[in-house]
Amino acid sequence: MSAHTSNTMTITLHVWRQAGPNAPGKLEQYEAKNVSPDQSFLEMLDEVNEDLIKAGKDPIAFDHDCREGICGMCSSVINGVPHGGQVRTTACQLHMRTFKDGDAIYIEPWRAKAFPIIKDLIVDRNALERIMQAGGYTSCHTGGVPDGNAILIPKPEADYAMDAAECIGCGACVAACPNGSAMLYTSAKVAQLSVLPQGKAEAAERVCAMVDAMQENGFGNCSNHYECQAACPKGISVKFIAKLNREYQKALFK
Repeated sequence: MSAHTSNTMTITLHVWRQAGPNAPGKLEQYEAKNVSPDQSFLEMLDEVNEDLIKAGKDPIAFDHDCREGICGMCSSVINGVPHGGQVRTTACQLHMRTFKDGDAIYIEPWRAKAFPIIKDLIVDRNALERIMQAGGYTSCHTGGVPDGNAILIPKPEADYAMDAAECIGCGACVAACPNGSAMLYTSAKVAQLSVLPQGKAEAAERVCAMVDAMQENGFGNCSNHYECQAACPKGISVKFIAKLNREYQKALFK
């Protein structure tokens, strides 16, 4: 479909612009014209950037990669909600038919102490990677890979682990939490490994190391607001936070 058909829209954008980590930032207003309802949110931003470049202005910096709802790079707070607030939808999967002609859209970066702004809508999410580096792995030989059915795993446990493994590490849970907590992210990684045979041997060391890393990297604590689960584009459940707390308590006894 052409972007200039009769059902196109004009949208007013209020975008957070910040030249660098230590520079002052502010919301700037732009007009997105001839927006097709079939465009994705990022495609709309692409066209706005093309117009800015043609006008000799600095384009809006934003993260993106796969644009298929897999990588979690498309991290933006849209009208106050990470990824725009649609159920199990990343920003790259958010389509402009969600909005109406004449709407105003406010676009901001993740807001969290642990996620310093790099530029505009891009934040540094390496703090999540440091949690993973602290214990999100198993120590095993990586020579000959055994057959997938060599270690039998009951289906309920396999399903539970796969549900936790759906986490894509986008950080929406942190951005949505009023405390800037990474409990949902950390608990998904802990729960994924703690129920599988390969992860049980180091379970106690893992949960302690990852919780310590979470605290050291400036994330807040969970106070059961459940905003993390509501904002998660993959529907990660807060039941994993309960699992993390149980694993942590068991580890302390060891």
